[in-house]
Amino acid sequence: MADGPLNMRMDSRTDMRSGPTAEQVVNEADERELADLIYEYGEERRSWRIARAVVHGRPITTTGQLARIVTSAAHLNKHEKIHPATRTFQALRIYVNRELDEIRALLEAAPKLLKTSARLAVISFHSLEDRIVKDSLREGARQGIWEILTKKPVTAGEEELDRNPRSRSAKLRAAERVAGN
Repeated sequence: MADGPLNMRMDSRTDMRSGPTAEQVVNEADERELADLIYEYGEERRSWRIARAVVHGRPITTTGQLARIVTSAAHLNKHEKIHPATRTFQALRIYVNRELDEIRALLEAAPKLLKTSARLAVISFHSLEDRIVKDSLREGARQGIWEILTKKPVTAGEEELDRNPRSRSAKLRAAERVAGN
């Protein structure tokens, strides 16, 4: 939204244990790696075009600079509801913070951390995250670990969307810890 440093780490420490910054990724990854990352984590069909523009636009140091490069490469479509750079920024954020690995680790640890009848509720904001949650809870239910409380994900209604437009992509799934497992 605002121009700033191209970091995107949830943990803003600058040591290497935090992993690379988004700036390091966009400036050091080759075109194929960038295209794969943008396609896989951003589900962006124009990933190759965007990756090529990023490589040609280097060095890139700010969010505004990256947004302009991606927007020019993606070609604005009047019918799209989201900004053309949104998926690329999302892909970088997911990659830099290892968000999908973090969700998997949480879901693996949850049965050991929760007592019988405790409830687990997970809100996801991306289809990749939601798929991981859905599959993990289904597998846990099959193994007798969880009773799924939400057969379909709970999503925001019209009133919530009016008050909080960011809730449009949120999906809530819940399960209850079953005894004896």
